[in-house]
Amino acid sequence: MPAPDAAAVLFDVDGTLVDAVANQRRIWATWADRFRLDGDEVYSVALRTRPVETAAHFLPEADRARAVEHFHRLEDDDVHQGQYKAFTGVHQLLRDLEPDRWALVTANLRRRVEGRFRRLALPVPRVIVDAESTVHGKPHPAPYLAAAAALGVVPARCLVVEDSASGVAAGLAAGMTVWTVNGPVPLRGAHRHFPALSDAAPDVLRFVG
Repeated sequence: MPAPDAAAVLFDVDGTLVDAVANQRRIWATWADRFRLDGDEVYSVALRTRPVETAAHFLPEADRARAVEHFHRLEDDDVHQGQYKAFTGVHQLLRDLEPDRWALVTANLRRRVEGRFRRLALPVPRVIVDAESTVHGKPHPAPYLAAAAALGVVPARCLVVEDSASGVAAGLAAGMTVWTVNGPVPLRGAHRHFPALSDAAPDVLRFVG
């Protein structure tokens, strides 16, 4: 375990480490069409919720379990057949971090994150907090607090790296330092912003080093 005063970095996945925006739009559009919903409206909600919460937002209770199962089938297929890539600098950054000083916090499922990371030849961390790890997802602080606890690092010594407003809100609510990446402008509340993850990499290493 890290020393009591150790620092750690907690990464969001989609949009932060893995560029899968086109795939996600396609998957949600296919899902929305299946249930006769507006694809753009569904995607706007899906960006800030977990799949089970997205289904609950749009569908009657009787249809939700079937809808979530359908989404999971689409996502599982995408792990093996989809077109996605790691953002520039991700491979080197993750390899430069000590294994017990970083974790993934995602609204996706662990098996899909691991599948995509292996396909992209990225190191898979010991700690992955996924959609099934906590009762509440982002913007609730629970996922980030769970990751800090699993690493044995106090929240105040954690750096959250995010690309979404709900992720920023979750990190701030957890009492952590929050930086945003991969966007033209900073998201509200973030302590720092970098246009690309590669721009942030040297400072991420300094934070935990």
